[in-house]
Amino acid sequence: MTGESLNITQDNLDKLKSLFPDIFSEGKIDWEKFKATFSDDINFANERYVLNWAGKSDAFKVLQIPTTATLKPQPEQSINFNTTQNVFIEGENLEVLKVLQKAYYGKVKCIIIDPPYNTGNDSFIYPDSFKENKAEYEKRIGDKDEEGYLMKEGMFRKNSKDSGHYHSNWLSMMYPRLFLVKNLLRDDGVIFVHIDDNEVHNLRLLMNEIFGEENFVSEIIWQRTFATKNDSKYFSTEHEYLLFFAKNINNLQVNSLARGQKQNDRYTNSDNDKRGPWTSTDLLRMEHRDNSVYTITSPSGKKWTPQAGTSWRHPETEMLGLIKSNEVTFGVDGNSKPRRKRFLSEVKQGIIPQTIWKHEEVSHTQEAKQSLNKLFDGIPVFSTPKPVKLLKRIIEISTSKDSEDIVMDFFCGSGATAESVFEKNKDDEGNRKFVLVQLPELCEEETEAFKIGYKTIADISKERIRRVIWKIEKEKAENTDMFNNGEQDLGFKVFKLSPSNFKIWRGNEITEENLVTQLDAFTNPVKEESETDNMLYELMLKAGFSLTDKVETKENFYSVNDGELIIALEEMNQQLIDSIIAAQPKKVITLDNLFTGNDQLKTNTVLQMRDAGIDFKTI
Repeated sequence: MTGESLNITQDNLDKLKSLFPDIFSEGKIDWEKFKATFSDDINFANERYVLNWAGKSDAFKVLQIPTTATLKPQPEQSINFNTTQNVFIEGENLEVLKVLQKAYYGKVKCIIIDPPYNTGNDSFIYPDSFKENKAEYEKRIGDKDEEGYLMKEGMFRKNSKDSGHYHSNWLSMMYPRLFLVKNLLRDDGVIFVHIDDNEVHNLRLLMNEIFGEENFVSEIIWQRTFATKNDSKYFSTEHEYLLFFAKNINNLQVNSLARGQKQNDRYTNSDNDKRGPWTSTDLLRMEHRDNSVYTITSPSGKKWTPQAGTSWRHPETEMLGLIKSNEVTFGVDGNSKPRRKRFLSEVKQGIIPQTIWKHEEVSHTQEAKQSLNKLFDGIPVFSTPKPVKLLKRIIEISTSKDSEDIVMDFFCGSGATAESVFEKNKDDEGNRKFVLVQLPELCEEETEAFKIGYKTIADISKERIRRVIWKIEKEKAENTDMFNNGEQDLGFKVFKLSPSNFKIWRGNEITEENLVTQLDAFTNPVKEESETDNMLYELMLKAGFSLTDKVETKENFYSVNDGELIIALEEMNQQLIDSIIAAQPKKVITLDNLFTGNDQLKTNTVLQMRDAGIDFKTI
């Protein structure tokens, strides 16, 4: 009962859709398909095999627009800020991925993301109108409350299934993010994307387009629940998917899974064979081969001959050699059909991953919630965390413990990926690092997380990482044998997506009204509120250095990566210039206004740097 009269048009459309569902796309009539169905005039425009949707060209334009944003360090929210190689970034992930393009290009080994599934209840960022320009978009997502948090009604839009662009909205959100993150992968890098039945078909096609169909590795099925839901309408859905793509399939290496006790229990040593535990395999093949049909006599005198259409797996001479070397068993009483011994010592010490991951092996959603609740003293702070065991398996098959592989998650939610990296490193004394990105999405006021003081999902993520670090530190204090071969990196650096510290000079946009503002940006580019540390990291990023590169404070300048880059932000004089040149950096960046009133010093500096082979830039 809606209180409205019958919508005749919609009623007719519903009837038409029940008869001809193929002529509809996202709830609207596709007129090309309509003509093809009801006339002889069949002519599809731009006929080719391609994934297309309303707004695809706009989504492509969005990723091409550069950003001037930066990442502001938050040492007070971090642990071991000056030494850790782990990074957490609070901010809208599309802009963050743009900021990271130079600094992390081709450096990430494994990407794991759990994006919105487009269930019809998701709220995520996409344009209201496909004609919305960048300025309108930025204005909309710039809406903030009194405390400076992004407002949901400004930042997010609920993508209802009633929307005429239901699938298109989701694809427009995913396309630029996946496109940009591909640049960050190493040549041997991989990406895993969690998804369910709502968009798995579209996501597969989207990733085929971005990563290349030839780089598809597997569609893994994860058994996410352990109990049947009898209130389900048709089927009790107990699984989700992981789409697994490589950056370049020719460079792909998938690690074997470690053998567990369950696999090893199949091997016993009933005859005390000096070669150790063994299991047995069939010696018959289901095909006839003339040279492998003969009679074998067991120790008890029983004779065994292959049935018609079958044969032994080895010719007779080879089989007699195996029997002589005690590699064939006839059972405990010597009266059973002969079988080949397979020794545990000869088995490959690893298991090739399968495409079905059962909850007994990688856990389920209920255990993930319980584990997170326990970490937060029994309080349910996040409703949909992924199991740490599941993420650890991804990390196990895709990264190496012996190198500083970077694991990235730019839809990090509660921060389960960070915990998984810490736990996997603890298990095998590895040295993996993580880069996590999470939008400061406001928690609903009725949630337990909000009631105990967590305003945003990003706050929950950061707190989870802290608590995991404290837990592992406690375990190490109680067990001094942990991590004998070196210290585990138990820290993380927090950064926040922020506007640039510098005024943006837009020479091609000068008008009579903004002339003074633009001239000010040209002569004094530093914003009044900018702090030195913030400018330091912005210049590092935009020069292509990572957020975890070593930074040392010298005499009135910063040395990055043992002098590879030098940044001077506070003063400039001949003595300082001499010290910088003596350090033999590859690149030097300083502020132009440090030379104000001393053009001769600037000219001399440019010449001296050039003579020393140093790339010298002023801002």
